[in-house]
Amino acid sequence: MEMKRISAGKLRAIGYEPRERRLRVELDNGQLIDYTGVGEEVWRRLSNSGAAWSYYRDNIEEEYTGKAVSAGDGVKRANPLDELFRK
Repeated sequence: MEMKRISAGKLRAIGYEPRERRLRVELDNGQLIDYTGVGEEVWRRLSNSGAAWSYYRDNIEEEYTGKAVSAGDGVKRANPLDELFRK
């Protein structure tokens, strides 16, 4: 899963696997949490939100059950330089 780096409240990265309807968040303490059963609309709203931390707290953390995962569980981090060199 590719993770999108963000800086919003305690969120540091977010990622989504549409086939599995799985959302992964990385918190500022390095903890990774997976949420299953998350629809693409929720992902779209989170990833495009100007207030991602508030959206996460109100619509994901309170609505879905999270499971802590280890860093080796399919995380593919986006290279921050990719944004600079896109054509």
